[in-house]
Amino acid sequence: MLVLPRKLHQSQRGDGEPRIRSAAARLARLGCSGIELTEDRGSLILEGTAVSYQEKVTAGWIAAKTGFKAVVNDLCVPGLPEETLAVPQVTDSLLDGTYYDVIVIGGGVVGCAIARELSRWNLSIMLLEKEGDVAVHTSSRNDGMIHDGFAARPGSKKAEYNVRGNRLWEPLCKELGIDFKRPGSLILFHSALAAGAYPLMAERARRNGVDGWEFWNRTRVASEEPSVTEDQHGAFFLPSAGVLSPYKATVALAESAMLNGVRVVLDACVAGMELEAGRVERVVTNRGTCRAGVVINAAGNWADVVAAMAGDRFFSLHQRRGTEVILDAASGASQRHILGMPRLLQIKAKTKGGGLVKTVEGNILVGPTATESPGREDYATRPQELRELEKHVHLNTSLSMSQAITYFSGVRPCTYEEDFIIEKSERVANLVHAAGIQSPGLASAPAIAEDVASMAVELVSAFKSVGPRPGWKSMLPGSPEPRHLSLENRASLIEQHPAYGRIVCRCEEVSEGEILDAIHSGLPATSMDAIKRRTRAGMGRCHGGFCTPRVMEILARETKTPLWAVTKKGPGSELCIGPTKAGPTKAGRP
Repeated sequence: MLVLPRKLHQSQRGDGEPRIRSAAARLARLGCSGIELTEDRGSLILEGTAVSYQEKVTAGWIAAKTGFKAVVNDLCVPGLPEETLAVPQVTDSLLDGTYYDVIVIGGGVVGCAIARELSRWNLSIMLLEKEGDVAVHTSSRNDGMIHDGFAARPGSKKAEYNVRGNRLWEPLCKELGIDFKRPGSLILFHSALAAGAYPLMAERARRNGVDGWEFWNRTRVASEEPSVTEDQHGAFFLPSAGVLSPYKATVALAESAMLNGVRVVLDACVAGMELEAGRVERVVTNRGTCRAGVVINAAGNWADVVAAMAGDRFFSLHQRRGTEVILDAASGASQRHILGMPRLLQIKAKTKGGGLVKTVEGNILVGPTATESPGREDYATRPQELRELEKHVHLNTSLSMSQAITYFSGVRPCTYEEDFIIEKSERVANLVHAAGIQSPGLASAPAIAEDVASMAVELVSAFKSVGPRPGWKSMLPGSPEPRHLSLENRASLIEQHPAYGRIVCRCEEVSEGEILDAIHSGLPATSMDAIKRRTRAGMGRCHGGFCTPRVMEILARETKTPLWAVTKKGPGSELCIGPTKAGPTKAGRP
């Protein structure tokens, strides 16, 4: 287990006394006491004790407004354990003695997008992911919305990357062979007074460079959305808002990167780094130690821990947990656009307020909530959060919570400045950070990838000639999805490949052929959750009650694994404990 360091070297701290006194005065007005404030190379360090996690976070927000580069929040909360990073069960020497020009740490949507962007160049590239698949954490636990860019604070990195990323996703999805739609977003006004704020909202959209906006009166809104609540007083319409499948996008980015020479190593947790002369020389993992030319920190909720390993912990992350509810497939027929009705204009808020998102598959997703909550991987849901989500359901009079299939939580990695960190390290010569990527991180990912890849190429160019990769492939070959084909084309496909005619998941109409494609893909699906992320088998109304045994059988057969050894999400999550009868067995069928 790795424990998050609490102290930095005292000898490296500067003065910054006026700003420190200002921060201390603000914290005193809040009622915080017993907090020690010091500076370390431009960052403000908070040490001492906070009475609650919320007080710790609030103190960090206040400190972030005092002009320092960033905040390192080392306040203790009594009864709250230290954050620890669990190392995978896999231990071997797979990576010992290897070298890569660029090592990307983190297999979320940002890390995979960076790896793909880097694959355009004649570099040796490796992506390390501590889980048994990509998109396991935040990148699969969100609503899949490609935000328009209106909500981000003007002048922030969020605003810049959001709008750029929004424009990049549609052509990128065509290359990756995944679905992308632009339903547009309607921010409903709850009163005539709220509707009067339209000029301010339009000015904010203009400043952020958003691609289009309109005012819709009550009649227009009701015409476009017949099931909308009667309590609306018009809306601010943003046509550029889009949706996609975040987990399919992440998997496709990883597979595209691999198609172009990137090595993706799963179950590979970074445990430390060895520095020489101000550079990361070696990256230590549970699968061996490898040498690196450049290291990219895209470690999501653990990015500050990874930064500390490299001696560059100039920021801290706090966790904002959001819960969402998924309604069944029939719910989507009653709604065309993304709907939201914030009770207060989200001008100064740290979240966008949630709403009803029509997913790319057609379900309605309700939420998310936003709660400051400790736990980088705490995905618990709480009854009060579900009750809070009901207010969004009432925006569409055709919906009810009885249509819920399931609910889930995700955790967003937030800096105290509430903005992205996209930069080359000021302390470590060959380190690049892509950290603090909270919402709208999914929308921003392609743009972040462009800039981070450019920084990495610049750093590599100092010791190696870098040019375009010969034969780089932009298009990712797709697998057939019979449910989206015409009856004639489906019949032809099944005639050639009968497995596409054997439906395994009835709710989502997923065939055995699609599951076989996922298992034998460039980035093989070797667990039940991995198959779900690629095919949606098990995501329907029955929660996998019908298809789970059959998917297990196929997975066991194709991977030559005993049925009782099939896992939900990797080693340690086996669905069974062993065979119940002795005697000879067939492969995969005890």
